[in-house]
Amino acid sequence: MAPPAPAAALEAGAEQVTKIGEGAKRIRARYTCNPGYEPSADCFCVRFSPDDQYLAASFANGAIHVYNADTGKQEFVLNSNENKDGKEGLLSAALPTTQLRWRPHSAQSKTKSVLISVNAEFDGQILHWHIKSGKCLHTITEKGNQLFCLDYFADGSQFATAGRDRLVRVYDEATKRHVQTLQGGDLKETAGHSNRVFSLKYHPQHPHIILSGGWDNTVQVWDTRLGHSVRSLWNCYLCGDSVDFTADGSQILTGSWRTENALQLWDFGAGNDAEVAETVDWKSASSQSTCMLFAAQCSKDAASSMIVAGGSQENEAKFFTRPADGRGVTPFGALIKLPKPVFTVDFSASSRMAAIGSADGQIRVLDIV
Repeated sequence: MAPPAPAAALEAGAEQVTKIGEGAKRIRARYTCNPGYEPSADCFCVRFSPDDQYLAASFANGAIHVYNADTGKQEFVLNSNENKDGKEGLLSAALPTTQLRWRPHSAQSKTKSVLISVNAEFDGQILHWHIKSGKCLHTITEKGNQLFCLDYFADGSQFATAGRDRLVRVYDEATKRHVQTLQGGDLKETAGHSNRVFSLKYHPQHPHIILSGGWDNTVQVWDTRLGHSVRSLWNCYLCGDSVDFTADGSQILTGSWRTENALQLWDFGAGNDAEVAETVDWKSASSQSTCMLFAAQCSKDAASSMIVAGGSQENEAKFFTRPADGRGVTPFGALIKLPKPVFTVDFSASSRMAAIGSADGQIRVLDIV
């Protein structure tokens, strides 16, 4: 079946999908989702469900929209500012839903289609949603802490949150109880965070290892067995969801909000003084522009064979191939000339699609062929 025609936004003179280099891979527009808010509400997070059935997106007005990932048709709206009578309610002044994660499908959880969100309320909330009924199944409140990021361990047994107060909190999924707070360092090589945290990522195989990054120019490597940071990656200025592990856990990807050396790969096994394995050159033969990154992610195939990243200044998202040894990353496509910055990116579980969420409130979905 042919994919739906892309939205009218891809007209001449507006944004463009471009091919880079001579490789076989390329991207093409599939559809664009526009929730239609006036004024538009920035899209802060996009996430495909584990089975690639749905695409969820969160917005600056607090709303969460869930789309059919194949067609782009809207299926559900959660946390909207309309009350049960269909009239506009008091939630119209709600603060942003800053990040989303789907609960991984596993033997531990019988209910599928559960989405977890965090928000930037002054007492930040962690909300578990059952998307098909629209019900909020559970609410956890972190008093006095605005929440900016969260992540699940791969088996869905635990999740972690972080935000304004610089701490990483770990929760048990089954009981929804807060089981641990990670803070500080070993007082020799690591110190924990000294500013807001915007990105969080579990190691793909080891539930005791968690990465976090933010405004203090570091990525902290936490070990829950010790309760504090055990390693630091230096000179990473993270302002969004822009830290990731490769699928085998051998490398860390960081995307920094700066014009130089923004996209970097680090060897995770390089010891306490981990150094950059590769700084990916954003410039290419077709474009000398640079991009200040808000978002970066590895593809979800076993080889983590691709990277997508996007941000501001040039308001674009770029796709790269990552060789098996993690060296020699090269671009193969880009979505350029967007009207506003890219805030969030996500590969589908199959790595055959990618979603790009922007400050203009729209989500562009691309096929990777």
